[in-house]
Amino acid sequence: MTDLLNRVQLNTPEHKLVKEGIISDYLNHIMKDNADNSEGQTAQYISALRDADPEPFATALCTLDGRIYSAALGGTFNDAGVAADQVEFTIQSISKPFVYALALQEHGIDELVKVVGMEPSGEAFNELSLEGDTNRPVNPMINAGAITVNQLINGSESTVEDRVAKIHSFMNQLAGRELTLDKKTAESEMESSDRNLALAHMLRSYHIIQDQAEDAVNSYVQQCSILVTVRDLAVMGATLASGGVQPLTGRRVMDQSVARQVQSVMASAGMYNAAGRWMASVGIPAKSGVAGGVLGTLPGQLGLSSFSPKLDEHGNSVRGVRVFQRLSNDMGLHLMAPDPRGRASVRSLTEDSHTDETIVRLQGDIDFIGGERLYRTLSEHELKHKKLVFDMTRVDGVNPVGCRMLNNGIEQLREEGYEVRIEDPEGWLKLKDAYLAGDGV
Repeated sequence: MTDLLNRVQLNTPEHKLVKEGIISDYLNHIMKDNADNSEGQTAQYISALRDADPEPFATALCTLDGRIYSAALGGTFNDAGVAADQVEFTIQSISKPFVYALALQEHGIDELVKVVGMEPSGEAFNELSLEGDTNRPVNPMINAGAITVNQLINGSESTVEDRVAKIHSFMNQLAGRELTLDKKTAESEMESSDRNLALAHMLRSYHIIQDQAEDAVNSYVQQCSILVTVRDLAVMGATLASGGVQPLTGRRVMDQSVARQVQSVMASAGMYNAAGRWMASVGIPAKSGVAGGVLGTLPGQLGLSSFSPKLDEHGNSVRGVRVFQRLSNDMGLHLMAPDPRGRASVRSLTEDSHTDETIVRLQGDIDFIGGERLYRTLSEHELKHKKLVFDMTRVDGVNPVGCRMLNNGIEQLREEGYEVRIEDPEGWLKLKDAYLAGDGV
């Protein structure tokens, strides 16, 4: 049987949208809907980012057991001919939650709250402000807080080189591969770091940090200059979502309590002064970066990411925000959504030699996770018969993405020569037309 899930194509030589595969079809579908959006501009205050190609557009998902799905729009290739989901860009502020995690691992929450809070600020990421009574930065997701957290890594007596090396090593563990630090971008950021230097001097004046201001900022901008792809970010997000276990290596890289703390702060402060609107409309713990990346986590389920360099007035990727809004709405990912999280979607898979049928009994609620697990089960099982029966009598609900995946998968199976019969007494699959007529799919 053709592996349905491994038909995730990236780009054809003709730079066309590829619409093969159940999941890649969906990812490309939502990206195509946002392809013509030309709003925003690249970050203008850093020359390396200002002059970056504004067109790459990619998104990726990573399950907690390490299956990565990514898609890139046709035409979004860099000068070297690399598809957008393979293009490396600097992690920028998306490094903040991970360095916060490293600091929590080293020092614990009790030590961190002495120097950085965890309340949403409602202010821009580079605002020159501290808490009035404690002189702490308000949270670790704004620059003042991130510089403070950076200075905790490897101890206050650490050199810049050793501190950066430890952060870099931790990022490698999170991504499951060796990442590169872009020295050119770091130098470019140092040339335009007057505001960050002002923050560092302010922090030093209140004894929040001890290092020289220039060394503190140098260490921080190197942290932000580590190169990642959109696929790396999805894996790193899945590490947080899994409670600290890296999905590709299976290695625990942070304590479960640390992953919970980091995602909690991301939920309230990860999108800067748009964090409240983000949580209300998208409802996914997230962090953005001014190179155009957006990272999201769905605790216990997924890591998500997008990449598109043009930013809105808050410093968040315009098309990235739209993609996350669509994923949240379609897939029922909002943390406050009432969609139930049921049992595993596949109750059983049996081969009936008397009827020459393979019977797949489904159960619970079929959403993205349920649909992905169903077709992965089929792809990994050596089917003995060309007749397939999908028994949906125990299915309690199907959301728009689950409905689309089921229908598209059944169509593909039939194209591959399988005779497919559906037992669907509640008529869940008939909802496809209604979903397609609205905004859900």
